Amino acid sequence: MRAGLLPWAPLALAALCLDARAQPAEEGGIGLRPSPTLTPAPRGDAAKTLPIILRARELRGRPDLEAIAEGDVELRRGNVVIRADRLNYEQVEDLARAVGNVHISENGNVFSGPELQLKLQRFEGFFQSPTYRLGRFGTGGKADRIDFLDDQRAVATNATYTSCGLDGAGTPAWILSAGSVRIDQGANEGVASNGVLRFYGVPILAAPSISFPLNDARKSGWLPPSIALDSNSGFQVGAPYYWNIAPNRDATFTPLVSVRRGASLGTEVRYLEPLYNGESTLNLLPNDRLAQRSRHSLRVFHDSTFDRDTLLQLRLQHVSDDDYWKDFPHDATSLTPRLLETDLRFSRPFGDWTTYGKVQRWQVLQTVDVATRIEAPYERVPQIGTRYLGKYGPGLELSFEGEFNRFETPDNNATPERPNGTRVHALGSLSRPFVTPGWSLLPKLSFNAASYSLDRPVAGVRSDATRVIPTLSVDSAWTFERDAGWFGRTVRQTLEPRLLYANTPFVKQSDLPNFDSAPKDFNFESIFSENPFSGVDRVADGHQLTAGVTTRLLSPDTGAELLRLGIVQRYLFRDQQVTPDPTQPSTQRFSDVLLLGSTSLVRNWNFDAAVQFGADNSRLERSVVGVRYSPGPFRTMSATYRLTRGLTEQMEIGWQWPVYQRSVDPTAARGSASSCGGSLYAVGRVNYSMKDSRIIDSIVGAEYDAGCWVGRIVAERLSTGRSDATTRLLIQLELVGLSRLGSNPLQVLKDNVPGYRMLREERTTPLPFNPYD
Repeated sequence: MRAGLLPWAPLALAALCLDARAQPAEEGGIGLRPSPTLTPAPRGDAAKTLPIILRARELRGRPDLEAIAEGDVELRRGNVVIRADRLNYEQVEDLARAVGNVHISENGNVFSGPELQLKLQRFEGFFQSPTYRLGRFGTGGKADRIDFLDDQRAVATNATYTSCGLDGAGTPAWILSAGSVRIDQGANEGVASNGVLRFYGVPILAAPSISFPLNDARKSGWLPPSIALDSNSGFQVGAPYYWNIAPNRDATFTPLVSVRRGASLGTEVRYLEPLYNGESTLNLLPNDRLAQRSRHSLRVFHDSTFDRDTLLQLRLQHVSDDDYWKDFPHDATSLTPRLLETDLRFSRPFGDWTTYGKVQRWQVLQTVDVATRIEAPYERVPQIGTRYLGKYGPGLELSFEGEFNRFETPDNNATPERPNGTRVHALGSLSRPFVTPGWSLLPKLSFNAASYSLDRPVAGVRSDATRVIPTLSVDSAWTFERDAGWFGRTVRQTLEPRLLYANTPFVKQSDLPNFDSAPKDFNFESIFSENPFSGVDRVADGHQLTAGVTTRLLSPDTGAELLRLGIVQRYLFRDQQVTPDPTQPSTQRFSDVLLLGSTSLVRNWNFDAAVQFGADNSRLERSVVGVRYSPGPFRTMSATYRLTRGLTEQMEIGWQWPVYQRSVDPTAARGSASSCGGSLYAVGRVNYSMKDSRIIDSIVGAEYDAGCWVGRIVAERLSTGRSDATTRLLIQLELVGLSRLGSNPLQVLKDNVPGYRMLREERTTPLPFNPYD
């Protein structure tokens, strides 16, 4: 056995016997200390200056020509490490030849096999009969040969590709076999030629060329086919094509065939520029065999920013017919699927002033049943206005809004004979806020002025009218804090009382048009407002005092809220004449009491409640009570009860819970929901109407996480009428490291199951991969 340091420039070759590796350097001497980690090394021309460190049991060679190492050989240059039984390095060619138990690692990628030839600097060469692992992606396989083109590109011949380890039968759960696999890590692309994808030995996909991303980054190409079963459209198969036009632009084209309806094409285009961005979606069904007509939906969102913060926004939604929302409920993106808004907005600031304009139209989707026809808002064609917000004098704040509106009734409205007309209004306020860390006081004087002109006379409504309504208000709030102990833990408790006094004189408005006003929802926010109406056209008279108090428990370390309790009520000093029903003045002095509460004091439990208690009849008028139990990741159960007396009474239950879990291997890599042990989860949400004794909406499904693949099956039922509903079945197979096959239920689960978490979202390290050792 020989050991020595050979001074061959520019190489630094060190041959150290195994026993010597464990010995410390002599005092005052220089020693080599092995490190389990590698610091990223320079690339390109800078890499030429990196030394080569060679260790082995025996080393011999010719200076400036070659070095031959045998026995536990290890060669390092930058981020490349080669281990073998025997290695021959030719300095002139920069060529390393290794045989016998060869292992090479480079930037986290690991290759193992019997024979390697590699030019170190350019990372060019080949590996015979290797197994490989791509460390960044947790995937790998076997090949007859791998040719390295550079440190980013390689071609594997007669190769396999998977992210799974061996199962009980000695094969991976899923495996892609191909005549050749081209790997381009820089382009995030893998291309398998003459590939066959097998799942537990069953071929599920075959193609002359299969392109797949190496991670979740974007890449042009055909996406896996989507398959769905819908009660309206029947069995559907789609083949999306994704076009990564540029880092800030892309498009997706989805040809789709429905057994019942025929062929359709979905198109989505997205763009993001420094001064503008947006997206457009068009779904086109040239010939719907069920409806016997052409059908489509169009959605356009666009935002543009010009000089001086000038903003232009376009929101367009349109469908071909009134029944579209029922036949294709999942194409709708509006909160009210039967009211589709199109508006164009423009705004430009001038110091404290902002000018703006808007054109707003509605597409109203009506039903044949007169009882279910809907009333649409007025269209604004156009809306033009200006706003001012600034300071005036010592501490005074001044706000003003002036606006012109032309109101027209949309086509297909339930009440087509509504009056059309114009309105000019002005809103203004002058206030002097006093603010300290413990309390605030806001006295304010405001006014609401409007002038109306109708196109034609309407019974009981003045065609031309003007009115001005002033309001005086004083809003005061306090915050008190103290340290306390609850349930054996130290907390910070707050007490936050608030008073709002408002006085608005009575001005008759029952004979004036109402274009945009409606009663606000009665809640903790709206009760602390001077006017219980939204919009401009109605201002309630009132001489009233609103009093409320909230107490909170906060964590002194993080500031997180552990408990909140609140109560609020309004008192009228005189009868209120302007009410939602103009023929019924309000003579009730005390309003209903609002109570709220939420807490997470009990470990793993969250409770929320909001209650409206009738002051005149001493009973619950409205309530929303919810509870959620979440003892850990991917484990959550929730229940919510909703009551609006005389209208609705509903119970909603949601869950994500493991039904079956294998014992977890403590040596498995962290980051997987099941650590490759295999887990079955039940997921769902059911919304049941106790008043109608029927299920309104429901989602029920299951997810199985096997570590390297995830299977999902979800059934969704969505009500589209009193007795109508749409049901669809979503099935997806996610092959970790390759792609997702089938229809994607993830967005449905995230939007509908309270507390739902994706099974893969915690994966921060690659899956353990050792399929052939």
